[in-house]
Amino acid sequence: MLDQSAATLTADAADAQPLAPDAARAATLVDTPAPDAATPDAATPDAAAPARRRAALSPSRAKDYMQCPLLFRFRTVDRLPEPPSPAAVKGSLVHAVLEHLFDLPAAQRTEDSAHRLLDPQWTELQARRPEVLSMFTGPEDLGGWLAQARSLLTQYFQMENPRRLEPAERELLVETELRSGVLLRGFVDRIDVAPNGAVRVVDYKTGKSPRPRFADSALFQMRFYGLMLWRLHGVVPARLQLVYLGDGRTLAHDPQEVELVALERELDDLWRTIAASARTGDFAPKTSRLCDWCSFQAHCPAFGGVVPELPADGVAHLLSVQAG
Repeated sequence: MLDQSAATLTADAADAQPLAPDAARAATLVDTPAPDAATPDAATPDAAAPARRRAALSPSRAKDYMQCPLLFRFRTVDRLPEPPSPAAVKGSLVHAVLEHLFDLPAAQRTEDSAHRLLDPQWTELQARRPEVLSMFTGPEDLGGWLAQARSLLTQYFQMENPRRLEPAERELLVETELRSGVLLRGFVDRIDVAPNGAVRVVDYKTGKSPRPRFADSALFQMRFYGLMLWRLHGVVPARLQLVYLGDGRTLAHDPQEVELVALERELDDLWRTIAASARTGDFAPKTSRLCDWCSFQAHCPAFGGVVPELPADGVAHLLSVQAG
């Protein structure tokens, strides 16, 4: 477990020292475009399409299994559809704006520029995912939601000065195979590399920061990224940083090699448990307060639902996470 005393949660501006790309890449790019790090793969549109690539364990899916094995199964093995979430889609929109903000010359990375990027990014998101319009009851509802997104962008400029930042990477797909043969994959929002080579891994969150006792859980995703980058390049990132736009606070942690070694063991243990579930078909539901927000209640026995038959092809694909 992470020593919570080593993590700091502040309401101050994030470390805004000018950072520049190092000569070496901060992480490797994966040639195959990825849909969403939260899913093992995208659906194959037809029989003539390329074969599905190998599955991998992501931070989101790892946390799904720890929260509820049946939730993990529905998302990863059955790949059941879920209705779009206003909070999640808003997060995607704000992330897209912040990513493209850094396409502009440094002097033009202003709050007004970010607000001007919002509408074209929303149009592009709708084109990719037309179902998102079903979230709104009408123009007034949509207008209020877009206003919330603008407010989050305004908050970002109170936390960081993007005119002083030159990210080495943005929205970077990273994957690495552990010594056990387990493949990890994830998207990193931003990587900054200081002139001395120190690496900072940054993730934007559009919600509010966690209470101190939940900081360890919040940092799981960042330690996961830290482990991948360390295994890829042999250097532990100097800082893992979560930027919470919902309340203007920053959660920062400077990881140590020993905790990444421990995390690797934890992920190997987790994968063995997941693989056992896949081979036996036993993905038991785990009820909690989070069930109130679950879109799979109609398929969950804890709510009187009927669990669909376990798809053999989904199981086979899941088991490809581990080589050999």
